[in-house]
This record gives sequence, structure tokens and C-alpha cells, in this order.
Amino acid sequence: MIKYLRITFTILVVIAAVFAGRWVWTDYMHTPWTRDGRIRADIVTVAPDVSGWVTVLNIKDGQNVQKGEVLFNVDKKRYQAALDKSKANTENALYTWELAKHKYERRVELNTQQAISEETLESTRINTKIAEANYNLAKTEQTIAQLNVDRTKIVAPASGQIINLNLRQGNYVAQGTPVFAIVQSDSFYVTGYFEESKIPLIYPEQKAQIALLSGGKQLTGHVVSVGKAIANTNTQSNGQLLPQVQQTFNWVRLSQRIPVDIKLDSLPENTQLSAGMTATIHLATR
Repeated sequence: MIKYLRITFTILVVIAAVFAGRWVWTDYMHTPWTRDGRIRADIVTVAPDVSGWVTVLNIKDGQNVQKGEVLFNVDKKRYQAALDKSKANTENALYTWELAKHKYERRVELNTQQAISEETLESTRINTKIAEANYNLAKTEQTIAQLNVDRTKIVAPASGQIINLNLRQGNYVAQGTPVFAIVQSDSFYVTGYFEESKIPLIYPEQKAQIALLSGGKQLTGHVVSVGKAIANTNTQSNGQLLPQVQQTFNWVRLSQRIPVDIKLDSLPENTQLSAGMTATIHLATR
């Protein structure tokens, strides 16, 4: 009797082990989940549109700023002088145009009296058009000069938090060179890198559960997009533009990982997110 009980117990254990192994295999191979998840956010780099010395710095590292808030000022003396010169040129061009119009009107009257030739009248008309074009050109240059003066005051392009601020008052900044970044508020999302074998199981609006490596309550979200392309690292070109195809082991086929973007739902209270944090992602099955 005891012998049959042992055999029966052994068979049950084996059956349970088989079902448990099959469940683990199915969950691992055919359930859309990954440990390779990253918290991401929209990063806005701030670069001055004009060059010069920083005269006023209104921010510090880690500070929260609002869109349109003045971050720092660049010395505007040179740009103000250029604006004043441009205004003078515009005024001069305006008077030159008015004088040319007066001369042309006078020539029209003389032409009706046949006191001047048609060639002289046409030449005066062309000079009037040239004076008008010069005036329009001067106005455009004045607009650019005014824009440069306005751009000496650098404002926040978006609301968020200042990151990696090494700028100091008195530093020289160059046009178009980024000086720090802003992590845009409420822009956090998750990117999960899923094996290509699991991509057929992923679809838009699919529910997601995100567990941060740092712990805390699980986050929820839904799939918004699946990446349509990744770089091919196996093919490169040599100096003769010939493809260099790396050797691969035919009996080992590693799955490529495809990025899947997930939009977060409302965050639990006291949840701290930083771009670059790692997470485990589980997607709901149909």
C-alpha cells in the first residue's frame, strides 16, 4: 500500500513539475514583458540666439521654471548700438525715397509739357523704385537688429526643471551653443525594449504595468507606439563603400529588441521619476 502511495505521489509531483515548467516557459517566451524598460522624458536644450557675456543669471541647478520665464540675460550694448544705427539708416532711406518720389512727380509734370525726354522720366522712375527698395531693406535690417536686442533676454521655451546648469554670471555664451537643459514638466513616459518574438503580441492602447527598480507602487500606462526601425549593426561599409557583414553563429540567433513607447497614467503620490531609471514592464494579454 505504501509503495503505491509513493508511486502515486511521485507521478503527481512529476505532473505538477511538467505543468509548472510549461507555465514558466509560456510566461517567459510568449507573454509580452521585459526587464529592459527605461523612464524617458522630453528634454529641451537651451541655447542663446546671440553671443555675448552673461550679465544676469536668474536660475540655479534643479530649479523649476515656467514657460516664458527669463532665465538669463546677455550683454546687449553692441546689439543696442546696431539697432540705433539701423534706425538711422531706415530714417535716411525714408527721406531718400520721399525725395526721389518728389523728383519723379516733378519730372512727370515736365514731361507733360514736353520739357524732358521719356528716357529722363523713365530713369527718374527707376531711381524712385530703387529708393523704395532701399527703404524696405533698411526696415528689414532694423527688424533683425530689434530681434537681436530682444533675444539678449533668454526665456524658458517650456515649463520644467533645470538640469546640468554649469553657467555662471560673467561667462561668455556663443550663439546656438547649448548651455543647459530643461526636463519638460509632465512629459515622462516609458520605453520598453521587447524581443522581436513578442512584438506580435503588442498592440496600441494595450494596458501596461510598470515596476520601477527603485521600488514603490506599480505604475500603469498604455502602449502608444511600436518602433518601426532599428539600426543594423551587422552591416558597415569599408573605404571602398563595400558592405562588411559580420560573421554570425548559425546555431545561435539572438532576438533583436524593438522599442515600445508607453504613456503613463496618473502617477501615485510621492512618486519620484527621473529620466533614465530602469523598470520591468508587463503588458496585458488579449
